Amino acid sequence: MNLIRFGKDFFLQDTKTVSKNLLGKFLCKKTDLGLVITKIVETEAYLSKNDPACHASTKKTKRNEKMFEEGGISYVYLIYGAYYCFNVVTGQKDSGEAVLIRAVEPISGTDIMKSFRPVEKTKNLSNGPSKLCLALNITKKENGFDLIKSDELFLADNENIPHSDIITTTRIGITKGADLPLRFYIKNNEFVSKK
Repeated sequence: MNLIRFGKDFFLQDTKTVSKNLLGKFLCKKTDLGLVITKIVETEAYLSKNDPACHASTKKTKRNEKMFEEGGISYVYLIYGAYYCFNVVTGQKDSGEAVLIRAVEPISGTDIMKSFRPVEKTKNLSNGPSKLCLALNITKKENGFDLIKSDELFLADNENIPHSDIITTTRIGITKGADLPLRFYIKNNEFVSKK
């Protein structure tokens, strides 16, 4: 499979645009067991203005400092003291915006993913932000990775999802800013976390 990386310009676009354009694209992770390729099927945009759920909406901290870098790097953080979430930083330096990858569909390396997160049904393997981090073995170690140049964790081009097949809805799993229509997913994809 020929994996074509994105250039910097892709990540410097408007965060909502990046969030939609990431649907159908590949999220790839090199592990000790081999390369895993997944298709992004669900995302959420987090904006620096008028978005109380965004980690960068208040001030720069040790936890969220990667969000203030120029778009094209990873932002990985811990929730509930036990699970990781993977984000793609977007926009110009100091803008403080990112896209949370909420769910992916296994394309290649499914057995490797199941070795990290054993499940009976493949559709439950990576249909949630923490589930996909477990299945791809993404941890705090991957925080701040260059998603353009890294060979360990990167994004690659794939199909463009037609606008008619992109569902826009409110975000889930949060309390602040939950009413904002900033969650996007591929219609009828079984790996979406919640429809």
